[in-house]
Amino acid sequence: MQQPSQTHSAAVGYALWIFGFTGSHRFYFGKPISGTIWFFTLGLLGIGWLIDIFLIPGMNRDAALRFHPGRIDYNAAWILLTFLGLLGVHRMYMGKWLTGLLYLVTGGIVGIGYLYDYWTLNDQITLINSGE
Repeated sequence: MQQPSQTHSAAVGYALWIFGFTGSHRFYFGKPISGTIWFFTLGLLGIGWLIDIFLIPGMNRDAALRFHPGRIDYNAAWILLTFLGLLGVHRMYMGKWLTGLLYLVTGGIVGIGYLYDYWTLNDQITLINSGE
């Protein structure tokens, strides 16, 4: 049986887990609903956050099966979104220059676009990568 191509990295997942009470690692692995729940409950009051340290390898395998590899690197895009998302750098990296510049001058369209990208970044990259 052929191994799925790696789109996400367990190492990046664990690095985001450090901030896991915000749900960032769950968003990264394509779980926006539970990521949002973690965000608003501080990782289910820390209990879910601690349990997730054991669930990350499975989330990484699921992401490899679900998302399409290609020229846009998921890890780079997620790191750019996490640290420079309000400036739109992740969108420029994906070739979305117009919205990237719009984010730059509006603070990620006042943060709403930034949150939207947390929900949809994996799907945006998969669309771009599958169109190659």
